Formats: sequence, C-alpha cells, structure tokens
Amino acid sequence: MCQAGCLPRKELYEAWEIARRVRRHFRGGRVVDLGGGHGLLAHLMLLLDDSSPDAVVVDKVLPPSSQSLHRALVQGWARLSGRVALVGSGLETIAILPSDVVVASHACGMLTDTVLDRAVSAGARVAVLPCCHHLAAGGDGGLKGWIDGALAIDVMRAVRLQQQEYVVRTKLIPATVTPKNRLLLAEPGPGFLLSYGARAADGKGEEQ
Repeated sequence: MCQAGCLPRKELYEAWEIARRVRRHFRGGRVVDLGGGHGLLAHLMLLLDDSSPDAVVVDKVLPPSSQSLHRALVQGWARLSGRVALVGSGLETIAILPSDVVVASHACGMLTDTVLDRAVSAGARVAVLPCCHHLAAGGDGGLKGWIDGALAIDVMRAVRLQQQEYVVRTKLIPATVTPKNRLLLAEPGPGFLLSYGARAADGKGEEQ
C-alpha cells in the first residue's frame, strides 16, 4: 500500500481492524465489498482467508486508487492475481449469493441499510461499519431521547436483523483508528434458513 502511494495510512488501519474481526466469525465464501471504493478491505479479506475463492468490489464510481492499489497488492501477494474484480456500477447490479460474505466499510447514511437489505434478501452473511447517520430520516426507533441518535439507529439495525432471524454480533474497532467504530456482523440463524428455504421454493428469494 505504501508503494502504491495513493491512500492515507488510516485506510489501512480501518480495513485491517474490520477484516480480522470479520474473519474470526465468517470464513470462506466470495467476498462482496459494496460501496468498496479503493477495495482494500476485499483484498485483506482474501489475504486473511485463502478459502474464499475470490472477491468483487462494487462502487458506482471506482476511484483511480482502486487500480493502483490492486496492482501493488498483487505484486506483493501473487496469490491475489485474478481473484479480485473491480466493478464500477450500482450496488443493485451485483447478484448476491447465500454463500457470500457481504462487507461495507463506512457506507454513508442509508447506504448501510441498502447493504443490509441486499444481504438479507439473499440470506448472506454481512458485516457493516456505518457512518454519516441521517438523523432526519428517522430509523432511531424513538430511542434518541435516551441515547445518541446515531447509536439509536445502529441499535435498531441490529434489532431488525434479529427480527429477520439473523444472529447478530456487535464489535468495536479502536476509537483511535476511527470514531465511527461500531462494527455490526450478522448471519442467518436456524429460523431464517427454514423460512428462506420456503421462500426459495416459492421463487420469492433474491434472484440468483
């Protein structure tokens, strides 16, 4: 990354702290980095777990740093060659598979909710680090009278995932790395798998 010279070191620390926490719980599967920008998180996810076959980084507009960073990382770790696809398109254009691990680092505002919705629709594992909460848009469950509004929104995100039969884990990355440090991990629980199987049989699951 230093050789590429296109990202501040803060991006490395953030992506590393997210990737190693996610990999403690979610192994294998294609990595789908939604709103991935430079794609560093997806590359680190592969480096930490070679049982993942590949990764796709999706962003509406890929920054120039994504190609520069990819070339530098492939030069350092040849096993990444041919395993990371950089896709400049809307997040809705990528089909999510139940076996995928969907990640999003600092997906601004309601983009985090879009990522969660897409993952749940497919029955995939998901990890998000939210930021830039849109307090005016609601979603705080009426809790902001007791707790910080941004925290209330993230609490309700966790609650909604539980209501959808997902198993939720909440983690913190060091505040010295980023003040927006609440990491939300979720995976389908037994109840979800039963209901998803029934929906898939009826043709109502996400298009694969």
